[in-house]
Amino acid sequence: MRVAQKRIAQLTCSQDNATIGIVATGDSQSRSARKRPRARGSLRLDEQLCFALYAASRAVTQRYRPLLDELGLTYPQYLVMLVLWEHGSTTVKGLAEALQLDYGTLSPLLKRLAAAGLVERQRRSEDERSVEVSLTAAGEALKARASGIPQLVVDAYDLDANDFAALCNSLRELTESVTDSNR
Repeated sequence: MRVAQKRIAQLTCSQDNATIGIVATGDSQSRSARKRPRARGSLRLDEQLCFALYAASRAVTQRYRPLLDELGLTYPQYLVMLVLWEHGSTTVKGLAEALQLDYGTLSPLLKRLAAAGLVERQRRSEDERSVEVSLTAAGEALKARASGIPQLVVDAYDLDANDFAALCNSLRELTESVTDSNR
C-alpha cells in the first residue's frame, strides 16, 4: 500500500516570468498507473488532439509572423534568440536541448542568424568538438525591439493568468508523456 505524499512543484511560465507554486496531495504513483477514465482514440478529425495542437500551433505562429518579420526573424530563429537572451552564451548542444531540436535542424538556423550578424559561433578552446553560440551587439540590441512581442501574442490567447499557467503546464506534461512513450 502506498502512503499519500505531499508533492510540491514550481511552474514558471514566460508571461513576465511569473512563478506559481503548486501544492498537490496524492499518492506518488505515475500518471499512467492512476485509475481514471482513459481518453479514447477516434478517426474523427474533430476528435484528434494532434490536429487541435497542430491548428493551434499554426494559429499562434501566424500571429507571430508579422511581428517577427519586422525583426527579420523566423519563428524558429526567434526561439533561438529567446534562449540566448535568457541564458546568454551557450553551446549548440545546450540550444538543441533547450529547443528540443536536432543538430540538423538547428545548424542552418544558427548559420542564418550568424549571417544576419545576430550571433557568433566559436569552437570552445577547452573542447574543440563543442561550439559556443553567443549574441553579437546587434543580437543583444534586438532584444529591446522584441520586448513587446510576448505580450501581444499572450493577449491574442484571450486567457486569464490561471488558464494560461494551466495550459502551459498541461502542454509540458503532454510533451513529457509522449516523449516517455517513445523510449
